[in-house]
Amino acid sequence: MALLAALAGLLCAVGAVESLAGWWLVRRFRGAPPAVPHARPGITVLRPLYGPEPLLEAALSSACAQDYPLFQVVFGVQDPADPARMVAEGVRARFAAQDVAVVVDDTAQGANRKVANLANMLPAARHDVLVIADSDVHAAPDYLARIAAALEQPGTGLATTLYTGRPADRSRAARLGASAITHGFLPGALLARALGRQDALGATLALRRGTLEAIGGFAALSEHLADDHLLGHKVRALGLGVRLATTVPATTVPESRLSALWRHELRWGRTIRALAPLAFAASAVQYPLAWALAALALSGGAAWAVGLAALAWAVRAAAARGIDRALGLASVGVLWLLPLRDLMSVAVLLASFAGSRVTWRGRTMRAESLETERA
Repeated sequence: MALLAALAGLLCAVGAVESLAGWWLVRRFRGAPPAVPHARPGITVLRPLYGPEPLLEAALSSACAQDYPLFQVVFGVQDPADPARMVAEGVRARFAAQDVAVVVDDTAQGANRKVANLANMLPAARHDVLVIADSDVHAAPDYLARIAAALEQPGTGLATTLYTGRPADRSRAARLGASAITHGFLPGALLARALGRQDALGATLALRRGTLEAIGGFAALSEHLADDHLLGHKVRALGLGVRLATTVPATTVPESRLSALWRHELRWGRTIRALAPLAFAASAVQYPLAWALAALALSGGAAWAVGLAALAWAVRAAAARGIDRALGLASVGVLWLLPLRDLMSVAVLLASFAGSRVTWRGRTMRAESLETERA
């Protein structure tokens, strides 16, 4: 037990160092000069929609309120009765001076409904540069300009962005979900890039129409759950890079119940585990408070373990608050929830290895095969 406690303490120390490294990387990223595009090509923003979501109108409005000279926004739904259609129509009416289209098409093109929706929307796109953004993305006015700057860099085939979590309410679940994104995913993505990875981050993906055609179009992604990962892989296979744009939009965290948040994070976890099982398992190190609590339990409450837990909490809190400040975010009040956040993250990781089924957009799918099953 003493040996196990010492091992947990060592893992806690490694996780604390990783938290500080992530904080430093976020500060460095935000401290870099803002990228300005030399050219401003026409851009079509594709926003596939599905169902009612909290803050949906605000998210869709942000796509239309861009400080960019020539852009089009295309919203798409598959079901004519989808409540998201009415929200999109309302946004189009409010931004009547902008080029906004709403596509309603229930054509099924593969198991991945989001990709099928995008394929149905593509004929309405008028410009060469395509920005694919999730429905819940809240973009700053310079979002498209920053993406254009990234995409024009030599050798770039795909531009993507980091993103933060924006809780839809003050519930504990929403704040925990936002913390997982802002204080876990975001610095982790920067650390991965520092180590040489070029991941395509699914909230925003931008590429030229010719690049999409070269990888086989949306049809090449239509049978896969992790379409963003596959798109990045196919673009890199063309010998092109995946570049990170210097804009950080927010994504809505809609869950107000822990059970709903658990299901959402489990879907993420099982999808990532299916793609990179070893790297996903190793990511358990990034939760120092979980390991500190394990050391505390295994040591029988030894004084050194108590001190380690307090230190780990202080480091995680400082890193979280520092990331919020670097990104210009108001604190969502999660500092006292950080131990629960780390424990839940480890629990999701373990559960991800205990099964393969995920629920997404009303369907049950297997993460390994990425084949649709009947719900």
